[in-house]
Amino acid sequence: MNTDKFQNSKVLNESPKSYWISSTEDTNYPTLEQNIEVDIAIVGGGIVGIGTAYQLQSSGMKIALLEGNKIAEGTTGHTTGKITSQHNLIYSRLIREFGKNQAQQYATANELAIKEIKKIADENNIDCQYRTQPAYVYTQDETYVQQIKDEVEAAKSLGIMASYVEEIPFSMDIKAGVRFDNQAQFHPRRFLLPLAKLIHSAGVEIYEHSRVVKLDEKKDGKYALTTDGNYSVTAKIVVIASHYPFYNKLDAYFARISQSRTYAIVVKAKEKFPEGVFINAEYPNRSFRELSASSGQYILVVGESHPTGHGHDTKIHYEALIDFANSLFTVEDIPYRWSTQDCIAVDGVPYIGRFSPEMPNLYIATAFGKWGITNGLVSSILLRNLIVNGSSPWEEIYNPARNKNISAIEETKKQSQRAEKHLAQHDSQRPLKDTDVKKGEGKIIEVDGKKVGAYRDQNGNLHFVNPVCAHMGCQVNWNPAEKSWDCPCHGSRYDVDGNVLNGPAVNSLSFDRDVNILHRLTKEDF
Repeated sequence: MNTDKFQNSKVLNESPKSYWISSTEDTNYPTLEQNIEVDIAIVGGGIVGIGTAYQLQSSGMKIALLEGNKIAEGTTGHTTGKITSQHNLIYSRLIREFGKNQAQQYATANELAIKEIKKIADENNIDCQYRTQPAYVYTQDETYVQQIKDEVEAAKSLGIMASYVEEIPFSMDIKAGVRFDNQAQFHPRRFLLPLAKLIHSAGVEIYEHSRVVKLDEKKDGKYALTTDGNYSVTAKIVVIASHYPFYNKLDAYFARISQSRTYAIVVKAKEKFPEGVFINAEYPNRSFRELSASSGQYILVVGESHPTGHGHDTKIHYEALIDFANSLFTVEDIPYRWSTQDCIAVDGVPYIGRFSPEMPNLYIATAFGKWGITNGLVSSILLRNLIVNGSSPWEEIYNPARNKNISAIEETKKQSQRAEKHLAQHDSQRPLKDTDVKKGEGKIIEVDGKKVGAYRDQNGNLHFVNPVCAHMGCQVNWNPAEKSWDCPCHGSRYDVDGNVLNGPAVNSLSFDRDVNILHRLTKEDF
């Protein structure tokens, strides 16, 4: 590790912050504080939720969008901002596992999404820093060369402008690469926040800090959503666009979706960044692109993915990205760092469409596998077509009820086994007797014979949580880089006070009415 560069950077000693959020204005939509009835309720205020509301705004139906925190501050506010149909090495596999027809659906949908973002921005005079760019996947590993060659031929057969390359515009030796032309990049919040204002002025109701915690079917065929403020939204049609589905009573999405953490740093370098957006094919993954700010050019470096809730010293992922940046550039500053959460389907293709054959008028869009910008726009168009027209030309490849192929079935089994393993560890793992929690430290301790998650902030104040995940009962782990409690089973995350950061959980890590333990935790001699 380049220790001088690491020690001179203040960013790792500060709280993570997203450049996309920091460089845009705050939002202040109201919290739902009354019972309402609408035609369409959209749960989630990221690119899927806002995009779907935009696509449906002219349908004549009354629409409400409900966001648990603030719009465009979740995964959409922590993305790479790449707009590309190049989703690593995917098309050769899609043709092999799903057939040429469904692979074509995927390619056509994502190529159209690139153009649709530009069209929406142009038609509504939105300056979102949209720039056409080539997109590269490269490898420095000889074993990936044939896969690169196969991907080029597969993409070309689907009408994508793909070409084989043996070098990229950086001082690194590569074995092979694939280049897609006519791809793009943008500032995601500078696209979505004006779009939200537009749909709001057109009559779409937007509610922030209104987390949906419950969904019930009513006798009249409508749905009743309940928020954490205990207000009800009655709707004929519901779209679950909450990243990870909060409703899991049917079709076992929790067994078909895994969650992954990925890390990002923004660096200022002496060198000018060349044209293009880049990602490698092998692990550890590295993705990088230029971003322009009023203070000059920055470089976004992303990678170091791992299953949520796994690992211990998560700061090593930022350190690895800093090392990588130093290997390519003369780094002068690192003003931003953050991490993000991605949902991944067992067969690598998002679930977009009807939630379950047993629940009419309930729709879902999830598991974008780290490629949520174009797939998010695809979702908005596909869902509009299903809701308004009853069908979509892309519904087969994205169908949440699609038949699972062999590799997907095996991955589902592995995921279930991992969850069972962590549940078993929760039952057998003994907490620490030591109650000496240092500043900035979080750990599981024992108080009056019960496990307690304890974190001491920099002011010396202690924060306590019930370390049992509110989703399905796994024990959460402390994440020191993000100062959060993360579940290793299904990826729920909580802040130091137990409030939900990422689903599928909808309830906090509370002690409920355990008076004895609450009294013990508040004693001054703890």
